[in-house]
Amino acid sequence: MTVLTSEWLKIRSVRSTYLVLGLSMSTVLLGLALAAAAAGMYDAAPPEQQARARIADLEEVFTIIPQLCMGILGALAVTSEYTTGLIRTSLALVPRRWPVLAAKAVIIGGLGLLIGAVSVFGTYFAARGAIGDRFSGAYTTAFGDRLPLLIALSLTVPVFALLGLGIGAILRSVAGATAILVGLAYVLPMIIGNLPEPWSERLGSLMIGALPRELTGEIITTSVYGSLLSPPAAGAVMIAYAAVPVCTAMWLLRRRDA
Repeated sequence: MTVLTSEWLKIRSVRSTYLVLGLSMSTVLLGLALAAAAAGMYDAAPPEQQARARIADLEEVFTIIPQLCMGILGALAVTSEYTTGLIRTSLALVPRRWPVLAAKAVIIGGLGLLIGAVSVFGTYFAARGAIGDRFSGAYTTAFGDRLPLLIALSLTVPVFALLGLGIGAILRSVAGATAILVGLAYVLPMIIGNLPEPWSERLGSLMIGALPRELTGEIITTSVYGSLLSPPAAGAVMIAYAAVPVCTAMWLLRRRDA
């Protein structure tokens, strides 16, 4: 408990923590602005264009913002200590070492869970209120029917937070961790989407962006992602994205010099 309290004090005393959290929360405002703009364009369009108009699920589109923000925060939580040399003090006070990273994982994961829920659900309700029954009723689906996907989307944010923490601890570089996070979230899916079948579908099904819909059993038909995994398999892959880097970092932390 002492280690957990200490790590919480470290994270909340750094100005960058509040900046990153603020950027994560801006997802709701961005979603509202885009939804309002889309609604305005829809109302100004002639009826024949309105009948063909479609809009993406904004809460799904904008999830990449809190994902990357929390991933970077996770990396900063450990790399900043290596930069300042504070890690030596932390490890001297906790000789077993792994509890330091475990405490960071609990705090970063908890923050990611909170930010993920607020940003995803906030964006959904903002978009639903602004769009109404426009775009062929894209946002008129019952909330209960959308709830599983919203929860699954929210869970990807703490996954990115722990992924960033683990990679940051392995590389000891926030720049390197950020590059890998951006690659996983944005670059790699585009590359995989251009591969020949069946590799595009197989590898696309393993991307983090594919997992929320696979968790809910939805079939992806208009995406760079695949949809081959069953819900249990998708859940296992999502856990692996968070657990493998953190566990690897713990193993290395006990064997490398600070």
